[in-house]
Amino acid sequence: MAADPRAGATGPVIVLTGPTGVGKSDWALELAATLPIEIVSCDSAQVFRGLDIGTAKPDAATRARAPHHLLDLRDPAERYSAGEFVADATTALRAILARGRLPVVVGGTMLYLRALLHGMAPLPTARADIRAEIDARAAREGWPALHADLARHDPVAAARIHANDRQRIQRALEVFYATGSPITAWQRSADAAAGGFEFHGWALVPTDRAILHARIERRFEAMMAAGLLDEVRTLRARPDLAAELPAIRAVGYRQLWQHLAGECDLGTASLRAVAATRQLAKRQLTWLKSSISLENIDPFEPSARAAWIARVHATWTPPML
Repeated sequence: MAADPRAGATGPVIVLTGPTGVGKSDWALELAATLPIEIVSCDSAQVFRGLDIGTAKPDAATRARAPHHLLDLRDPAERYSAGEFVADATTALRAILARGRLPVVVGGTMLYLRALLHGMAPLPTARADIRAEIDARAAREGWPALHADLARHDPVAAARIHANDRQRIQRALEVFYATGSPITAWQRSADAAAGGFEFHGWALVPTDRAILHARIERRFEAMMAAGLLDEVRTLRARPDLAAELPAIRAVGYRQLWQHLAGECDLGTASLRAVAATRQLAKRQLTWLKSSISLENIDPFEPSARAAWIARVHATWTPPML
């Protein structure tokens, strides 16, 4: 068996996660004012070049306050997997620790985060023939019907996968059809070791969801004012991009793409984008409750951020010169 590439990593790694719009990046940047941190993004949309405004990707001024990693790794015509994230994050974390600095993993892509914290399951490789058969069935019957089929074979996986999440339904069914074993069984066989990293993790989980919902709406309005529609228009002008690609399925981009395709007016697209973002936040909170064990903090409690920064300071011992 190949050696774990994370083996030998020493020192603490801070993890800060939570639902979209909760303020994770603001917390990390305030920490950067007091500790020599570098931020490792855990965001499946920020890896794509050209998806800047709608992903709240840090701008040049923000990156000057703290180095950021795992941004702009792929063209939006490409794909990026949890396995690739773990490999890239591992490389970044080890390099940051080697520089004697404190790595802080920040983001809300829970699949990536769980893979980093608990290891990757040894899933079988993709089967193009099986995927084609699944896609053909979906075209005839619809993805909810395939989700129901998944529920018969793997109720645990079906319970955590949304009925319209095409990519994850397809992968779960592909694994079952190829091996006869549910994807849940494969995932349970993963090595849960943390690979040598000393993780210290917190999740920003608001008690008052209404505050989060209002923040999400205001943030989308700010993104539109900053030129999000033009950003999507630029992407749509590329002949090699299509609505089915993972980059274009990102919340906000998908709904505005539909508007530009003439499927709905801008007001409707905006309402759908805000609703989809709230639904994403709900799914992220569900993941945090059921799949990832981290200490929860209510980010809207007045003293919470200062208390968290003090906790992080307590984990950090400056390297010997």
